[in-house]
Amino acid sequence: MSSAPQAGVRTYNPSVRIGNWNEDVSLEEDTIKDYLEQRSSGQLLVQKVHALSETILKPIELSKSPDGFLRHGDIVLLQHVATLKGLSAEVKPLDAYQSPCLQSPCNISAGDIMEPCARNAFVVMGCDERTPDGAHVVYNQPFYLRTLSGAGGELYLHSEAVTFQKCAKKSREQLVTLVKEPSVETRWKVLCFNPMERMESEGYPVKVNQPILINHCLTNKCLAFMEEFSFKTMFGREHEVVAKTMLDPHKAELPANHFRMTMHSVNEEEESGGGGGERSASGHDDRARSREDDGE
Repeated sequence: MSSAPQAGVRTYNPSVRIGNWNEDVSLEEDTIKDYLEQRSSGQLLVQKVHALSETILKPIELSKSPDGFLRHGDIVLLQHVATLKGLSAEVKPLDAYQSPCLQSPCNISAGDIMEPCARNAFVVMGCDERTPDGAHVVYNQPFYLRTLSGAGGELYLHSEAVTFQKCAKKSREQLVTLVKEPSVETRWKVLCFNPMERMESEGYPVKVNQPILINHCLTNKCLAFMEEFSFKTMFGREHEVVAKTMLDPHKAELPANHFRMTMHSVNEEEESGGGGGERSASGHDDRARSREDDGE
């Protein structure tokens, strides 16, 4: 009888191991062991990103204005008027390896998240110690816009003249970022929305929740929303924010430069509830009354 194997008959079963099976088994065991150790210690990238997102997206409370005017020390949101998108710190997934808070330098973008949190809330701060918290912010007065402490990292809104190395990634315009230390490049001021009233409004208090221009003091460029330049982030698609003054043929700023400082206002809440009185016929009367209160 012939002992040669017949065609179609397997000469070995599935339990037979071939090749570098021992090395493959050892490598798989080491990979699983490293994964379990990193997961137990919270060192996985997905865990760090999740923890950072939970921290910077934790809800916070905005300041409340008793008279409808902006004050030093107020916590506000910066919202683009036309699109209702809010100014936010751009968080990259790899930054989760460095620290559980925003790191300097940090880019700025405009997105759909308008719930107040450490990522999109800013504190209005005076540029010198002589400006106390609670004092009114007036038109053309320099101030700082700083993120919150803790997860916000206490970073200052910053911009400088555009160069070949320092400019916005997509539009190539003047870059706006967040930095750790205050300087002359982190000073901003509010300009009146109406160019016909800009000179006479200088020195009067700024109203909250009203269209304004946020101007960079050093370069005299206004904050601008770039609707045509967008990119993907871990929070969805967001738009580029730069410092660029855009004018129409009548030398008035375009809607791209129109922002508002959003916060709670007691006057608006009373009017929306039906219990408020009639608004003043002149905005200058309200500003004058507010200046008299400051003098008292």
